[in-house]
Amino acid sequence: MINKEEFRKKVILSAGQIFSRYGFKKTTMDEIAKALKMGKSSIYYYFESKEDIFEAVVLYEANILRNELTTAIKAVESPIDKMRNYVFVRMKSFEKLSNYYNAIFDKNLDHFDFIETIREKYDREELAILRLIIYHGARKKVFNVVNSEYTAMAIQTTLKGLEVPLFWKRKEVNIEKRLDAILNVLFFGIVRK
Repeated sequence: MINKEEFRKKVILSAGQIFSRYGFKKTTMDEIAKALKMGKSSIYYYFESKEDIFEAVVLYEANILRNELTTAIKAVESPIDKMRNYVFVRMKSFEKLSNYYNAIFDKNLDHFDFIETIREKYDREELAILRLIIYHGARKKVFNVVNSEYTAMAIQTTLKGLEVPLFWKRKEVNIEKRLDAILNVLFFGIVRK
């Protein structure tokens, strides 16, 4: 007897690789079934549709990102290191978690309700994490912040602006230098003190 959760995870991992390679639109249920060496009917027993599988893949990857970010933030004490780890892990994870990234940023997927729900949840969670890092940094007198809400939104906007050049062009092999430059501007500004 196959364990339902184990089978679902197997489908999610397999389908995730296929979606990542071909994109949501070009991936077929036949390809997913073939990769699993099973009939489509077996998959339909656990998932109603290709969209249902894609949603499960995206949520699975979202969970990986959340865990990696939490671990990275908890691994260090200083607010500067927390922010640095957050930015680095966030940007590096998007490179690996292409289905989650596509769900959040691909306009061709806008017609799926679950995509909008995931985007909104992602934005809320990210702002909450950034606000917390900023708040702790301000309390420890490391960050000079007037309004943590607006500061968190500004940082989130900056990170989103970086995503297109970093991942869609993929020309730059070493993104660390670019991220370091962004963090230096974020931490130290450009105005001489």
